[in-house]
Amino acid sequence: MNIAIVGIGLIGGSVGIRLKQTKFCDKIIGVDKNESNQKKALELGLVDEIATLDEALENAKVIVLTVPVDVIMQLTPYILDRINDQVVIDMGSTKINILNKIVDHPKRGRYVAAHPMAGTEYSGPEAAIPNLFRDKNMVYVEAFKSDEDAFDLADAITDQLEMKSTFMNAEEHDMHTAYVSHISHLTSFALALTVLEKEKSQGRIFELAGSGFESTVRLAKSSPDMWTPIFKQNRENVLEVLAEHIKQLKKLHDKIEQEDYEGLHKLIKKSNKIKRIIK
Repeated sequence: MNIAIVGIGLIGGSVGIRLKQTKFCDKIIGVDKNESNQKKALELGLVDEIATLDEALENAKVIVLTVPVDVIMQLTPYILDRINDQVVIDMGSTKINILNKIVDHPKRGRYVAAHPMAGTEYSGPEAAIPNLFRDKNMVYVEAFKSDEDAFDLADAITDQLEMKSTFMNAEEHDMHTAYVSHISHLTSFALALTVLEKEKSQGRIFELAGSGFESTVRLAKSSPDMWTPIFKQNRENVLEVLAEHIKQLKKLHDKIEQEDYEGLHKLIKKSNKIKRIIK
C-alpha cells in the first residue's frame, strides 16, 4: 500500500517520517508545489519519492492532506472527483467550511476529516519529527459520514502515530479549537507586535526577556501562510473568543487602573483554576 502526503511541512513530514519508521506502508509519495520542500523532504527521508497530485491519485491508496485549510478547500472536490476506492484524510485545523463543500459529493464516504492536535511553532520539512504526535489527540469530525473501511484505515494510521482518538461534530470542533488553539496563537501574535512596537523606542527590551516571555510568545513564530487561512475559515468562532479575551484583559486593566489589588488578586486566583485542566 502506498500513501501520498500532500503538503510536506511540519505535519505532513512528521506523518511521513513516522510511517516510514514503522514500515506501515510500502511507499510514501510526497506532493508539494514548493521545489525546495520537495528536495528537502527527499534529503531528510520524509518521503520515498516526489510526484504530482494526479500521479499520486493514481498510485496511492491513501491521500493525506496536510496543506493549509484554504488549499484543502480547493483540492478536496478535485480529488474526490478523481478517486475510486482510495481514502482521503484531511488533517486541517478547521472543518465546517471544508465539509460543507463536499456534503453532497457521491464519494463523501471515502473522506475522513481528522485533526491531529499537535504541532510546534516551526514550519517546513526541516521541522518534521517522528514523535510529534505521541500521546496527543486525533479529533475525528463527523466520522459517521465516512465509510467503515475508510475510517478503519485512517484510524490504523492514527495508531501508528501513537495518538488517542476523540470524536466531534464540525461545529464543536471549530468552536473548541478556537478556544484552545487559535486564541493562543492570536495572543502570541499580539504580544509579539506589542513588544516589537516598544522595541522601536527602547531597543534593549529583549535583554530582559526570560523563559516566561519566550514560552508565551513562541507561537508568534508560526507560519502566516498557515494561520491566516485558519482565522479566515473559523472567523465567527475566532471573533467570539477574541471578544471574550478582550473582555478579560479589560477586567485586568481596570483593576490595575483603579488600584483595586484585592480584586486583581481574586481574578488571578480564579485563573489558577486552569490547573484542574492543565497540569
